[in-house]
This record gives sequence, C-alpha cells and structure tokens, in this order.
Amino acid sequence: MSISRGRATGAALVLAAATVLVQAAGPPAGAHPINATDFQQVTLARGVAEVGEPMSLAVLPDRSVLHTARNGTVRRTDAAGTTTVIGTIPVYTHDEEGLQGIGVDPNFAANRHVFLYYAPPLSTPGGDAPITGTDFSAWQGVNRLARFTLNADFTLNTGSQVTVLDVPADRGLCCHVGGDIDFDAAGNLYLSTGDDTNPFDSAGYAPIDERTNRNPGYDAQRTSANTNDLRGKILRIRVNANGTYSIPAGNLFAPGTARTRPEIYAMGFRNPFRMSVDRATGHVYVGDYGPDAGSTNPNRGPSGQVEFNRITSPGNYGWPYCTGTNTATETYNEWDFATGASGPKYDCAGGPTNNSFRNTGLTTLPPARAAWIRYGGDAGTPPAFGGGSESPMAGPVYRYDAANPSTTKFPQSFDGQFFATELGRGWIKPIHLNADGSPGTIDSFPWVGKQVMDSAFGPDGALYVLDYGTGYFNGDENSALYRFDHLGGGNRAPTAVATATPLSGPAPLTVSFSSAGSADPEGGALTYAWGFGDGSTSTAANPTKTYAARGTYTATLTVRDPQGATGTASVTVSVGNTAPTVTINSPRSGQLFSFGDTVPFSITVADPEDGAIDCSKVKMTYVLGHDSHGHQITSTNGCSGSLTVPNDGEHDDAANIFAVFDAEYTDAGGLTTHTQHILQPRHRQAEHHKTSSGVNTFAKATAEGGRTVGDIHNGDWIAFEPYNLSNATSFTARVSSAGVGGTISVRAGSPTGTVLGTATVPVTGSWDTFTEVTGTIANPPAGTTTLHLTFAGGSGALFDVDAFTFVTGTTSGGTGPVVGLAGKCLDVRSGATADGTQVQIYTCNGTAAQTWTRNGQTMRALGKCLDVSGAGTANGTKIQVWTCNGTGAQAWSPQADGTLLNPVSGKCLDVSGNNSADSTPVHLWTCGTGANQKWTLP
Repeated sequence: MSISRGRATGAALVLAAATVLVQAAGPPAGAHPINATDFQQVTLARGVAEVGEPMSLAVLPDRSVLHTARNGTVRRTDAAGTTTVIGTIPVYTHDEEGLQGIGVDPNFAANRHVFLYYAPPLSTPGGDAPITGTDFSAWQGVNRLARFTLNADFTLNTGSQVTVLDVPADRGLCCHVGGDIDFDAAGNLYLSTGDDTNPFDSAGYAPIDERTNRNPGYDAQRTSANTNDLRGKILRIRVNANGTYSIPAGNLFAPGTARTRPEIYAMGFRNPFRMSVDRATGHVYVGDYGPDAGSTNPNRGPSGQVEFNRITSPGNYGWPYCTGTNTATETYNEWDFATGASGPKYDCAGGPTNNSFRNTGLTTLPPARAAWIRYGGDAGTPPAFGGGSESPMAGPVYRYDAANPSTTKFPQSFDGQFFATELGRGWIKPIHLNADGSPGTIDSFPWVGKQVMDSAFGPDGALYVLDYGTGYFNGDENSALYRFDHLGGGNRAPTAVATATPLSGPAPLTVSFSSAGSADPEGGALTYAWGFGDGSTSTAANPTKTYAARGTYTATLTVRDPQGATGTASVTVSVGNTAPTVTINSPRSGQLFSFGDTVPFSITVADPEDGAIDCSKVKMTYVLGHDSHGHQITSTNGCSGSLTVPNDGEHDDAANIFAVFDAEYTDAGGLTTHTQHILQPRHRQAEHHKTSSGVNTFAKATAEGGRTVGDIHNGDWIAFEPYNLSNATSFTARVSSAGVGGTISVRAGSPTGTVLGTATVPVTGSWDTFTEVTGTIANPPAGTTTLHLTFAGGSGALFDVDAFTFVTGTTSGGTGPVVGLAGKCLDVRSGATADGTQVQIYTCNGTAAQTWTRNGQTMRALGKCLDVSGAGTANGTKIQVWTCNGTGAQAWSPQADGTLLNPVSGKCLDVSGNNSADSTPVHLWTCGTGANQKWTLP
C-alpha cells in the first residue's frame, strides 16, 4: 500500500494558538458517547474481485462510489451494492506507484468529469534504479493528474483524457507518492504529493543525503524542501473547462515569484497520503506519515512521530527539517552522509536553509509551522488513540444539512467534527474542535473492519469507508467498501452475504451459490432473490446455476426483511477462463531470515487455458512488512531466482518488521492470482506477539525499543505466526528478573504443543538488568506452525522477556518438493520404485514421486535414496533412485549458492542441457553458476 512505514512527518499549517498536545485536552461539556445501535454498517463491495487492491474513493451525486485499485482499475459500486469495472488505465507499478487518487468534479452533474492521479508507463526501465551513479535520467518519470469524462452508462471514456498536471517522479525506488484529490467550495482542486524519497538508508532520520554520486531519490531536500518542486506538497489549482489550469489567489507563492511554483498551497510534507477539504471553511486536514527512528539522537534528530494537521492558511510544514511542535528536540541536524559528521540544528522558527546542491528553489524557506496533533515518538500518544503503529489518514469533516432529505444522514451533533482515521490501528475517531480551532474531545466511531484506506461523506450525509483489508500490496477477502447509515433506532436493513463455488472454470460451468451469513439484525425471516447476470433468476437461498456461454457474470443476491428493507451482495463468476493457481515452493511460509540475506525463490503456476507457463510473466515481489502494512521494495520476473532483502536503514531493531514474498501471475484471460508468504526475522521483539495469555507490555528504558513483556506468571504464554523452524538449531532470549526466575519453553502449534527447546531464566536482581539465556532446538516440525513461548516457574512474578533470536543451520529433516530450473520439480520417472529408475525434472504436481525427505545427507523419495549411478564421478553420470545404503554415492550437501553437491565426486546435481522441458533427466556435472544447478530444498 502506498504508505510509509508507520510514522509521519511534515507539520501542518495551523495557527500557533491552535497548536496543542491532545493529551491535555479535556472533554467538552456537551460530549456524549456514540451509540452504535444508531448506525448501520452496510457492505457495498468486498473481496479482490470487487475492490482489487483498494486505494481511493469518491462518491457521485447518485450515491454510487467510484474507487480505484493500484493496478489501474476503476470500479463503480452503486447504492444497492452492485460493482462493475468501468475502466482500466495503463500504469507503471514499481514500488508504490500505480493508480492512486480519484476525485469528482463539483459540477459533475453537468460535465461528468472525474480526475485520476496515476503513474503512466512511459519508457521507464524495469527493475530497480541504481543507488549510485552519474546519470539517472532513464528513471525520471512523472505522476499524472488527468481529467476523464464518464459516459452516460458510467463507463470511463479513456479517449476523453486530458492531462492537467505532471508531477516529477524519480522512479525505480521507494517511496511516498501521496495522491489524494479534493475540492473546496470555490471549485479549486487540491492534490497531495509525497516527497518521492527513499527512507531506508537514513537510520530513521531525515533523508538528506547530498553525496554527489547518490541517486537523487535519497535527498528529500530536492522535493519537500524545494519551493520550485511539486513534490511533498499540497497543491491548489483551478482546472479550466479545456483541462488547462489557473492559479487561484492566496497560494504560498504568488505567480512569477522566482524559484517557486505557484501551484503550491502548503509545503514540507513527507507523505500526506490522505487529506480532505472542509468546504464550509476552506481548511485542509492532512494525515502525514513520518520516519521511524526508535529514539531521539541529539546529533541526528527526533524519534519518529506522525501528525494530523489542520491547514488554515498557506505555509511550510517543515519536512525534512522540522517536526511536531518544532522544539529543538523535534528538529533535525544537518548531517554529512559521507563522513557521518553532525552539524547544527535547522532553524525552524526563522526558516530552514536548504543548501542541497539538488535544490532548485529558494535557499531560505518560510518558517515551519507546528503540528495540530502529533503522536508517537517522544511526544507520546493521545490516550484516545490507543496503541499500535502510527499511520494517520485524514478523513472528512461532517457538515449537517437540515435541508437534505436523506433519512440516513448523520445527525447535527456531528456537525463540524473532523473524522480522523488510522490505517494500522484500524479506527475511526470524530474529533471535536474547540472555539480556537484546537482539538477537543476525541470520540470512537463504531465500525467493524481492518484498515481504513479512505473515507468520505456522500450527498446523502452517510459515511463511506474503503477498507484495505489485510493483504500486502494486493487486496484480500477482507478488502471492502462500506457505507455507514444513521438510523436513530429505526429498522435496520438486513445484511446480504453471497459466495460462489467455483468462481471460475471452463464452459459450461456449474456454480453453487450460497447466502450463508446473510442475516436480519432484528432476527426477522429473510426472502432471497438472485440475479445471475445472464437474465436468469432464483428465489432459493442457495441455488445452483449452470452457465453455458463464456463470459464474466455478476451474480447479485438481494435479501429482504419483513419490513421491506433490503440488503445486496454480489459475486463475480468467470466462465471459460479458470483463474491461475500460483504456488510458492520457496521460501517457505514463516521461514527465518535476516535483513541482507539473498533469498532463493521458486514458483509453480498452473493455468488450464494457458497451458505451458511463460515464466517471464511470473513475478515475485519483496514487500517490507511493518505492523499491519508494507512497502513494495523490489521485484523480479521468473519462476525461480533470488531476491536480496536489503538491510533496513529506516527502522531500529525494535520495529515490528518482516518480509513478505508475493508471487503473481496474470493469465491470458486477464485473471490474476497472488500468493504471499511471510518470512520472520531471526531476531524479534517479544512485545510483537500476535496472541498472549496473562502477560502485559511495559515501558522500560533498558529494553530494546523501550518495551518488554512482563507480568509473567506460571502458565502464561505469548504466540507468533507464521513460523517455520525447520532449520532452527538454538534460540536466545533477552530476559530480566527481580522475581523468582523460571523457564522459557519453545513450543509448536499450541501452548501445550511439543517442546522444541527450553532455557532457564536466572534472577538478575532487577527488572532493568538484562541477561541472555540460550536453549537448543531439537526435532522442529518440517512445516509452518504457530510459535509459542511458554513460561513456567514458582509463585509470583517470574521474569520479563525483551526479545528473542533463532540461530539456524542446514535443514536436516524437511519434506517436500525439490524445485529447480524454471520452477520444475525433481521427479522420479513414472513414480517407479525399482532400483536404477531415472530421476528427472517435471512440472510440479505434489505427487509422492516429487516428495523428497532430507535425512542427514540423503535425499529420499518413494522409500529410495537419490543416488549417483555406480558411484561415478564423470560428467553426465546418471542420477537415479536406489535402495538406501549409506555410501558416498547417496550423500548430498546443499551449498550456499543453491547448488546440491555430491561430496565424494565433488560435482553437482545438474539438469541435462539446461533444458527445462518435462522429463529432462538430471545427471552429475562440474559445479557452475547456471540456473540448471540451482535447487530449492524442502
């Protein structure tokens, strides 16, 4: 998703008198809890087929919702919950780029104009841009604001496109696109843009790298702090009828001002990913992500913090020099990335000096303004915000309209409240404003979902919310579009849930539909009405339908309660084209890794219609996961290969970061399948557990990252998932104890699962005095499991656990496929068990002939061992299966480069002739670097 890791920076423009710390704000006299029963959450669309990877939404005058997916797809969901793809535009999708925001012209009823912000493909090279060099011109691209017209049937008229504005982009590296669109009451268009800067080599502080041979994408001074650049800004323009634009009065720099861009309304942002304009006041609300330094360094700058900002007039919000309330502690130092020398603090009050050689704008910038609400970092978090990652998303301001005839509009009590949302923490919080504009009481809005990606009030006064779900750079079954209606205690509409099996396949296709999960909140009996998308219908709750003709069909279920209220859900069925099956053979789900590792991968794709798979169309992407979101870092094409997981230079060791490997294939019929495996870092903080029993988390200065798991008593536990411990040999835990000490056990599957290892925790004399204890891991399971750390000891408090580390070695007991050239599997020909049967490669199929078990130095399948015929040593010697005999002809040693060495001969397992065709034999050959000698073992 198009968001930075967990923090935000870039102070917002607010009046000094309105800058407060929310922790100090007390509830106003009129505050009252929000009654959940007064609202109904209506599911309008759900799942990948209906929302894709959800990015942005805009509500049309007829209450239908336009929403975008990063891959360039634009969808429309009508008020009844029927979703259709209305258009697709080609996009460049490296890292966070792709299709971002969507906005609806205020005069849509007359002109049917909508605006999209996206990355056009251009001629940008594939892959990653170089980190160092002298010529980066090939990677210079743009993100484009374009206007389109919707046809009468609401399809996107791609031929109507008019380019309004191009924003420069340094492509081929991450991060920060921004891309939100909104309008004020005068019809001016606002566009948020990110700093387009890589944050991963700055230790979590300001990326201001001025080394002359460095990719410019590591220096945010060229963008956010550049008065002559459109990035890291809130832009304000007036779009003319012909698609050109003019500059409204009152922007930060008057037209004609040297070394400035007149489009800039506000500057100094890092990634203002979500913003909204209160049309009643013209004030702009911004959620700006910040960097991830775990602690303040007086020689570098502050610990990471994020901000909600309320912009009441043009100004500079500080990034990459100033954050928060712009105190000395919250200000960055000049830093020489070549020498590591620290310089003076930047002058936030007088205006920072931008002395980067990449700066094309003014040298002395406007003074930095303070944040409206800051949280995370040394400032702490408002209690009402709770805990979790810091990922602010600025939602809308509600304005009550007594003349609006809608019966589901929000009540007047919400008038003027700013609806702040949080992606990672998963909340929606209306914030009251005090008379001076400072934040007052923070309420909690009742909703059920995962991660708020975008939100807006519609013409009906209802709140619309786009939920990202739980995927990493792709949608999943939790991705959804919701509408929140205010009912005030009236009859609540029923909820419809529609599923179908199968969702795709050859014609004719018989599909079983289900309404399971549909319900009436008041418990009334429902009636059912299905429309199958081809004109046929059914009133059965769970009908079966056979589609004879090829095509894509939207089947719609409408349920009705006794009072006549309805709920609708739909499901898309593809007939004549089966969705591809994508299997990640390696890395394994939950596999242990360290940042800096090069991780081999193998992917198997099957598609009935495509037949032989073109591996150049198979893509593996590495996403850096952080808490509940992630950043796409790099990708490569192929059924096998390797990706290097870069050392992360933004987060400290205490951050909850991990690796996500995403395999993707789109078939000839346009159906795309993603499969993801999460990899776990060898070193992890105990407080990042997924579930627990009995324990609590405590702040502690001597703990890594300042937090530890404590209040541990006999029988308590913490758990993490997924984990694959098949190559773990030992573990170390960082612990303290002023209690009675005890034992840590590593278990698989459950708190009472098999004990894989134990370590004894001594009394250290103080809860702040840490030591390390170590235990051996024995007989770990070959597959993926849930890791449990269980705690035992005497009565009372036992010990605290700060962090733990696994040490890995060569896996000795894994079972599964051995995957090699072009993603093909090592296969015993015809599944025969006779001694001397040839071993070959073949399309992976999961049969016993392809299921190998590593036992010591042997590789076993079908009860026989992988064997060098006659213990030969010559190139081309046959590889076969043979009764296991313990000789050197059956010894195989995995090498760090992915080859499989027979130590006796000194030669490697090799696919004959580098031929990836099914049934190609394997033989012995001099070890080399070719792909035909690279193997991924279970």
